[in-house]
Amino acid sequence: MSVIDAEPVAKASAIPYENRRTFAIISHPDAGKTTLTEKLLLSGGAIRAAGQVRARGERRRARSDWMKIEQERGISVSSSVMTFERDGIVFNLLDTPGHEDFSEDTYRTLTAVDAAIMVIDAAKGIEAQTRKLFEVCRLRDIPIITFVNKIDREGRHPLEALDEIQEALALDVTPMTWPVGMGSDFFGVYDWKNKLFRTASGGRGGPFDTVKPVSGLDDEQLTGVVFDRVMEELTENVELGSEAYPEFDREAFMEGHMTPVFFGSALRDYGIEELISFIARFGPSPHSQPATGRRILPDEDKVSGFVFKVQANMDPKHRDRIAFVRLCSGTFKRGMKLKHVRAGKQIAVSAPIFFFAEEREIAETAYPGDVIGIPNHGQLRVGDTLTEGEDIHVTGLPAFAPEVLRRVRLSDTMRVKQMRQGLEDLAEEGLVQIFKPAIGSNWIVGVVGVLQLDVVVERLRQEYSTEIGFDAVQYNTARWIEADDELVLKKFLEGNRLNVANDRDDKPVFLFKSAWEVNYIGEKNPDIRFRETREIVHTDES
Repeated sequence: MSVIDAEPVAKASAIPYENRRTFAIISHPDAGKTTLTEKLLLSGGAIRAAGQVRARGERRRARSDWMKIEQERGISVSSSVMTFERDGIVFNLLDTPGHEDFSEDTYRTLTAVDAAIMVIDAAKGIEAQTRKLFEVCRLRDIPIITFVNKIDREGRHPLEALDEIQEALALDVTPMTWPVGMGSDFFGVYDWKNKLFRTASGGRGGPFDTVKPVSGLDDEQLTGVVFDRVMEELTENVELGSEAYPEFDREAFMEGHMTPVFFGSALRDYGIEELISFIARFGPSPHSQPATGRRILPDEDKVSGFVFKVQANMDPKHRDRIAFVRLCSGTFKRGMKLKHVRAGKQIAVSAPIFFFAEEREIAETAYPGDVIGIPNHGQLRVGDTLTEGEDIHVTGLPAFAPEVLRRVRLSDTMRVKQMRQGLEDLAEEGLVQIFKPAIGSNWIVGVVGVLQLDVVVERLRQEYSTEIGFDAVQYNTARWIEADDELVLKKFLEGNRLNVANDRDDKPVFLFKSAWEVNYIGEKNPDIRFRETREIVHTDES
């Protein structure tokens, strides 16, 4: 018996986009995010066994972490997109990097989703990166579902975990399930809303495979199996929970004020079915998107979408480049021509794709909320908007000022062309930013965190057969430069050529040696704006 058997199934709508659930999974590193992603895919029918994708009847090795460096280090360093369908509901799942050094990729991915699952380690609670990503969700009013993971290990008391979420994140919490014991006393999960005991047929601590309907906490299905001391604590938790925490309110959830909390273990399959069922029944369908001059509504007839991510060389056998496009409105059909607003040109989308981890399928039709991949040779960039003719740009995709700057050192000077092409491609993805100094020929790369530099070195070596290193520079941050008066800006740039560079869009940046210098130069030049972020809205001049 499954959750779907036990609970009302979300009814599929006759309007296709209303059946879309596009969501991200966010967490601190090592909270179990990628494991949860794969188990959701397994439960949703997209894979047969964790790590294996079902595609055209074959069993193939595949993971949401498809890069070699991800598989070697056991971390996610790039957002991945996976689509699967269950009971008439189409799920577009976006797995994001947990490591803070890749938070810029995560931020852009969150512009493309309608909800998020926040994964918290039961023992460690809310960690720094979780808090940062939550704030991003809050800024965008993204509804959040909380999954307290690893309850099969020793962890914090469930009430303590709930109180921390409530106090640290200023959210109303409503527990949907309770752990029946933890660590060595772990028996399963009690779904107190639907009176179900989810447990293991093999006994205490085993993987989830059994659902037992119960009449309540005094049912022998519980009391006859679970230790008395564990039952006493469970009873106390449920009694306190029913009094101390509010009932689930869908409106408060959709507005981002309330988070439903599920306790589970991704490794042992507890909580997976509950999450999918909840998202199907209560998760938001595609919302409107902010754009220049207006908001784009999902029920509009004309197709529109925006590029939130570009990934080069997903297939190492081909020099491919895929633009990930979140559809905002209209019904997309394979082969249709769309206006590339930045370039002012029509492009024919002849081979759009859906993603199943590293497997792909041709997308014949797609609707608002869907994420499709468009193969291209560098025309499409992060922030680009595609429409059926309207000159409009989707907004809200920022570039962040880098916190680490390094000068590129090339081992073989005969490979300058390959190095520059590789860096351009990686900058196009958003992995790094490249700056071309006004004086000197060596490019400077900027990243949010140093782990990105390791990824750059590895990917240039693997994908472009080019060995590079990095040298320290006297600068530690950059700011984009703007001014209302073009003559003032020109004079400033000419007078500070040693500290000035251009980014890949030829926008001027100032390279600073310290935070003190940022303040000092800013005070000396009140007519110049030094920006930490820049809106990625490309025009045909950029």
